[in-house]
Order: sequence, then C-alpha cells, then structure tokens
Amino acid sequence: MFHMGVPELVLILIIGLVIFGPGKLPGVGKALGQSIREFKKANTEDDEKDKNTVNVTAESKELTDKAQQNKQG
Repeated sequence: MFHMGVPELVLILIIGLVIFGPGKLPGVGKALGQSIREFKKANTEDDEKDKNTVNVTAESKELTDKAQQNKQG
C-alpha cells in the first residue's frame, strides 16, 4: 500500500501553499478536517444501524419450523 513519509508531506504542504496561498490554507485545512470527520461519523452511524437490523427472514423461518414441529409432534 502507499505509505507517506515526512518528505512527501512537506512536498504536499509546499504545493498547497503555492496553490492556495498562506491566507487560505488554514481554511482549506479546516474544511478538509470537517469533511473527514463527517464522513467518519456517517460511516459509524451506518455500522450502528446495521447492528440493530434484525433478519426477519431467518426468524420467521425458525418460527415456521417450530410451528410445523408442534403440529407433527
């Protein structure tokens, strides 16, 4: 996988300074940080929803099987 070291981070910072300038760079960093934070929050909320989801098909099959066993036995 791609690993970033100190030289790569310095190069990205220099490119950011050239493109956005020293005045706008903090605002760009703040917006990027907020975007990453919101993405992580949405991702964890989806995981929590998935954990709370009940598999109705499996439960109804179990109930149907139990009902059939009760009728037979």
